[in-house]
Amino acid sequence: MRPAATEFEFGDACSRGGVGPLKSTALLTRDSRDLATSNPQDENLDCAGVYRRTVRAGLSRVWENVFDWEHLPALHEQDFHSVDLEDCGSWGWRVRLLNQPGVTSRQQIIEMRADKKAGGYRVETLNGPGTGSVVRTMLKRRSSRRTDVNVDFLVPRGSRNLAAIGARYAELYARLWDQDEAMMMRRERVIAARRRSRNTHPRPKTLGTIADVRDRLPRLVSFGGERFRLVELDGKLIAHAVTCPHWLGPLDQTTIVDGCIRCPWHGYRFDIRTGASADGRNLSLPRAPDVVTEAGRVCLVPAHNETG
Repeated sequence: MRPAATEFEFGDACSRGGVGPLKSTALLTRDSRDLATSNPQDENLDCAGVYRRTVRAGLSRVWENVFDWEHLPALHEQDFHSVDLEDCGSWGWRVRLLNQPGVTSRQQIIEMRADKKAGGYRVETLNGPGTGSVVRTMLKRRSSRRTDVNVDFLVPRGSRNLAAIGARYAELYARLWDQDEAMMMRRERVIAARRRSRNTHPRPKTLGTIADVRDRLPRLVSFGGERFRLVELDGKLIAHAVTCPHWLGPLDQTTIVDGCIRCPWHGYRFDIRTGASADGRNLSLPRAPDVVTEAGRVCLVPAHNETG
């Protein structure tokens, strides 16, 4: 997905007079400088690059995303292998992060600290490759569904190859924000759709002959105001919900493995035969309609424990 607006610069763009200490960086906004002064240690860092864009999501939705450490190895599986939480709170979070391809000796400890009042947050590498580096982000509301994002990539003073470091950071953050933006936009759409009235007493729905239905699998269907995917598992037709109960992630294109599906946003797994969590979480899929065959035709009917 293409961003609504994107700009990134690196190398000597960070300082019109050449790359230098943070305090002489010319491209920082007033808000960025204010946030920088809250941590005197930032004065010992050089700016390797900046990244700017407008994301198509409201400020509250962006902040929600910032605090969501759990999505890193699922939504961003191309870049992150695994993440383990050490601590979190209203201040932010600290995790043990392993980048792809998962070399354990290169594990990092990453800490995100937020200052909503100042309108920004900083992610610092406390241990592992890149120790001492800081990614500082300022957020500004543009409209109810647009947020300006301004990112500075800061590295320990004296680091070599600043231009190359900045280029890698910019490439990575463009990809991460593309994926985050798509997640936030879908989440907003699903939440809005769920505010509308639903048919809580749906009638049976005929889908076609058994042969026709099997020829079109997998198939998305609507029933009672919700969407479900019809699949065949072990010779039996089954319908399952296509919206994750956690953050409303998309399950309509997930691969079925041993009767289970995995949400692409946070990696939560569910058994489509029962809807129950397959990884011990206290969550379950929305109840799907029963799939029955009558006179050679396939029908969806309310789940047996929902009729009455």
